[in-house]
Amino acid sequence: MVNSLKHFAVYVDDIQRAKEFYSKLFGWGFNSYGPGDFLQINDTTGEHPQPIGALQSRKYSPLSEKIIGFECSIEVENIEHIIEAVKENKGTIIMPKTAIPHVGWLIKFLDTEGNIVCAVQYDANAK
Repeated sequence: MVNSLKHFAVYVDDIQRAKEFYSKLFGWGFNSYGPGDFLQINDTTGEHPQPIGALQSRKYSPLSEKIIGFECSIEVENIEHIIEAVKENKGTIIMPKTAIPHVGWLIKFLDTEGNIVCAVQYDANAK
């Protein structure tokens, strides 16, 4: 569903420590993807486990301040329209349109209150 929460990221200092914590806390499963500084979080509570988020190293944060909390990604229909809407509504783009190969296009921005938000347009042809 477009304009709904599709993914979250938890910035961490120690991937293995965070993996153990969330595994024990919620029973989440994890898969490696990309460089060793990322783990995909899988919801293993349902009949069909599915990706719901990621643990990722703080070194990938686009902000100089330490992010405390979850960074959420909202699925959008047209990333270009969202980029313009962020600018028109006094938000700040902090990571320009970036391809996640075979997943889609991602931007990161600050809302008017300084919260980091991501918008993703899924596109298997993104490179």
